[in-house]
Amino acid sequence: MSNSASGAASAQVTQLPEKFTYPFCYMPHPLVAEAAANLCRRIGSDPGLHSLFAEGKMMGVLMVGKPGGGTDFLYGFSGLAGGRSIVEGFVPPIFDTTAVDIDSGSHEESVRLQEWLFGQYIVSNARGEQLSIKDIFARSGLVPPGGTGDCAAPKLLQYAYGHGLKPLAMGEFWYGASPASEVRRQGAFYPSCTGKCGPLLGFMLQGLDVEPNPLDCDHLWQLGDPVIHFEDSSIVVVDKPAGMLSVPGRTSRGNLLEWLSQRCGCHILECHRLDMDTSGLMVFAKTPEAQAAIRHQFEGREVRKQYLARLCPAAADAKGPGSLSPRPLKPGESGKISLPLMLDYYDRPRQKVDFENGKPAVTDYEVLRELPGGILEVRFTPYTGRTHQLRVHAAHPLGLGRPILGDRLYGGQMPGTDRLMLHSSLLAFRHPVTGSRMRFESGL
Repeated sequence: MSNSASGAASAQVTQLPEKFTYPFCYMPHPLVAEAAANLCRRIGSDPGLHSLFAEGKMMGVLMVGKPGGGTDFLYGFSGLAGGRSIVEGFVPPIFDTTAVDIDSGSHEESVRLQEWLFGQYIVSNARGEQLSIKDIFARSGLVPPGGTGDCAAPKLLQYAYGHGLKPLAMGEFWYGASPASEVRRQGAFYPSCTGKCGPLLGFMLQGLDVEPNPLDCDHLWQLGDPVIHFEDSSIVVVDKPAGMLSVPGRTSRGNLLEWLSQRCGCHILECHRLDMDTSGLMVFAKTPEAQAAIRHQFEGREVRKQYLARLCPAAADAKGPGSLSPRPLKPGESGKISLPLMLDYYDRPRQKVDFENGKPAVTDYEVLRELPGGILEVRFTPYTGRTHQLRVHAAHPLGLGRPILGDRLYGGQMPGTDRLMLHSSLLAFRHPVTGSRMRFESGL
């Protein structure tokens, strides 16, 4: 479960982390990324291990400081591997449910059994405090979802605390075949789930110096100030920088609507939104009448929108039962993606593909060119406006199978990229007063 030799060697050439990883939105530390790549290679070269994980599994790496000095790495996996809870070289479960005779019987008995089980999962934090998972969730008036405590992150932290090791940095990544619903590709890192691990890791990380949530940081947007393309007495068209909220959110950080209100000297009204991480063209209204007219065009799908994106290089195919291998993409290729989407309830705000319950989501794409390093530049034309539609359609193996560069939710993290490379590049609509057709373009 550890590899102290490689950890010590790597630490000589790479600076150790200053703060522990914020698990719900992060770029993996280089030493954690290196350890994860080494683990993928080790599993791939070991037929026995590969057979356990080939069907697809979330894995975890935890970098720890040893009591006598130096660093080490711990490895873990979520749930069971080939029906086994204990595999040599990986941390054990917090509580081994495979050793318990689980015969739930009626619904009432099943509920009581689940409640009893979560009372057996006792976890620690860096302060030395201990609580059961049942009590941690009860503090927030919640009941733990099934499987809580069996993810890689809490397993790794609990093992570290129990063996006098100091957690320094962590990361969770996928190994094996891609599932049909969630966006997962081998070797890509993903944030911890908020439904199961949100309250749990909130307790287990107490006492550690944890990085701030980058989504709540009141830092300046990454590409300078917004750029106004057009303004009259009814509307204003503006280029939103990546990292800036479109409208006021949960925190007090700056947003485009308030920036425009101050800049234009009047009350600005929203007509549509872009994700905080997405840059590009937006239109706002100056009067309620203009707002209603523009919104009517959006609702009637009269507004034409296009986006430019840069996609990660192709990943090595993961072989295994049910493996979904994305096809190669070449400049000049175009097509349509139709994958219905819905919220992943236990992993907000991520979306997943669901052919039974998802809402229709349709996107046209055109591969424009290949950039150095295998990065592709693609033009997207969405016909629906689902949350994270372009991000999921790009990353899912039934879509293009390549996450958008810089996408921390859907596996697009790459060194040297500190923003989501998705840009609203074309916006065309009718002026709400004159009725004239207006068209605006902007580059990534």
